[in-house]
Amino acid sequence: MRLLEPSSVTEASKAAREHWRATLSLGFADDRGTTRLVERSHFGPLRVQKPLYPEHPSVCHAIVVHPPGGVVGGDQLAIAANVGAGSHAFITTPGAAKWYRANGHVSRQALQLQVNAGAALEWLPQETIFFNGADVRLDTEVTMEADASFLCSDILCFGRTASGERFDHGRVAQRMQVRRGGKLVWFEQGALCGGDAGMTGPLGLNGRTVCATFLAVGRQAGAGCLQALREEASSQFGVTQMKSVLVARYVGDSSQEARRLMHRAWQLLRPALLEREAVTPRIWNT
Repeated sequence: MRLLEPSSVTEASKAAREHWRATLSLGFADDRGTTRLVERSHFGPLRVQKPLYPEHPSVCHAIVVHPPGGVVGGDQLAIAANVGAGSHAFITTPGAAKWYRANGHVSRQALQLQVNAGAALEWLPQETIFFNGADVRLDTEVTMEADASFLCSDILCFGRTASGERFDHGRVAQRMQVRRGGKLVWFEQGALCGGDAGMTGPLGLNGRTVCATFLAVGRQAGAGCLQALREEASSQFGVTQMKSVLVARYVGDSSQEARRLMHRAWQLLRPALLEREAVTPRIWNT
């Protein structure tokens, strides 16, 4: 085994302290009825390998890949997507996102999503797992034209409960705003700290380990769609329609149940808002 010289040790230690800074910028445009991925620029470990068309040329599927497989303390991720007029983009991920413990550094993710006139964006990543001790900031800004549509889901899992891990220390802060036609139609921010009242109290997660939100912004879902969603309602799942915004939430202990309910919400709301059948991507079943 070759021993490192002192200068090499210093360089190795410095490299170990460096953090990933990754950006991804995507642009979609309508080309005579086909949605094209016309921009795909990146820096660092964020990629979209190629556009996919599993259901129809008018809907472009893009799978965002983060090759390291997890986000460590101090990593900075930024994703931007611009969905051009009349186009339709569907963006997801190949698996669960993992945010590791902080090690004294804050990890961040910033999303900037633009949905232009008559366009639709479905932002449907798979679940996010926060390891115990993670310190994470998540910031999402969505700007829509008045006749655009936006569907998104967000499944958050606190701690690796299958391994007996609880999220008893660490911090997760979120901020999300959606503007439609120049008006703020959705704004939410907050922070959860391991072991605090937000995690354990009845006005927070009440000791649960998984929370999920499905947000649909666009024309109102019909009464039949709302009724079908509310048939899923329980003490852990609820649905609210507020003019152009519909929100469905789950709070419980099962990521599998959260996925089922978010998928069910998407199955019902996609035809209602986008007039398109919900075709499940193959990547969700792998």
